[in-house]
Amino acid sequence: MTDSPRRDDDVLHSTDNAVSWITLNRPDAMNAVTWAQRERIIALLADASADPDVRAVVITATGKGFCAGADLRGAPAGRGERVAGDVARTIRLGAQRLVAAVLDCEKPVIAAVNGTAAGIGAHLAFACDLVLAAESAKFIEVFVRRGLVPDGGGAYLLPRLIGPQRAKELMFFGDSLPAADAQRLGLVNRVVPDGELAKVAREWSERLAQGPTRALALTKQLVNASLDSDRTTAFAAEATAQEINMTTTDANEGVASFVERRTPKYRGL
Repeated sequence: MTDSPRRDDDVLHSTDNAVSWITLNRPDAMNAVTWAQRERIIALLADASADPDVRAVVITATGKGFCAGADLRGAPAGRGERVAGDVARTIRLGAQRLVAAVLDCEKPVIAAVNGTAAGIGAHLAFACDLVLAAESAKFIEVFVRRGLVPDGGGAYLLPRLIGPQRAKELMFFGDSLPAADAQRLGLVNRVVPDGELAKVAREWSERLAQGPTRALALTKQLVNASLDSDRTTAFAAEATAQEINMTTTDANEGVASFVERRTPKYRGL
């Protein structure tokens, strides 16, 4: 293990068996994410992309909440009176950057949702490549309760995951969605007992970390772009991705292991 967790931080971080563990650590605030936390998570995801020793990422939290939304109290002081453009700029540079950092991370990202995920907290989870949820977890599109429009990519993510009607139902009513119902809708890959969440997240992430890392990155890129592409564009991107991937050490190992009838040993190269 490297990078021992710094317990005084609002975001704990460690790297273990090629997995970067990013843990929100403000349990008293249900892990409502501050400006500083957001910047730290974005930086850690960028580091994971660039670090060949990191081959998968887990985002989770301490306490009973995964992330109760945005906590703006820690934001840098503004210049005073709000003017036209300030809100849109805050969204672009804040919640949207956080969600984009997950979507654009070159390593597979697992959300291990230990409790309530509301607002941007829900979108942080939904942006991840795989979502594990504890039985006690719940998801809330809380914006309508505050008279707000969903931000942090919610209106982009949810229709692609569950279709427009289901997305509108969650966003129009703002009802709490239990983990089991989220799995039924397709927002969660697997629901596990609360005490097994960390164990399953470790099993999944370490399995991904042993895989062909560049092939997984290209696969993620193709899937994320697929719903915004026409067939011609998608097919061209697929062919290009395979062309690039066939230059990697892991692709050669995968083919060689098949021919030699042995288990491949991927190195992430």
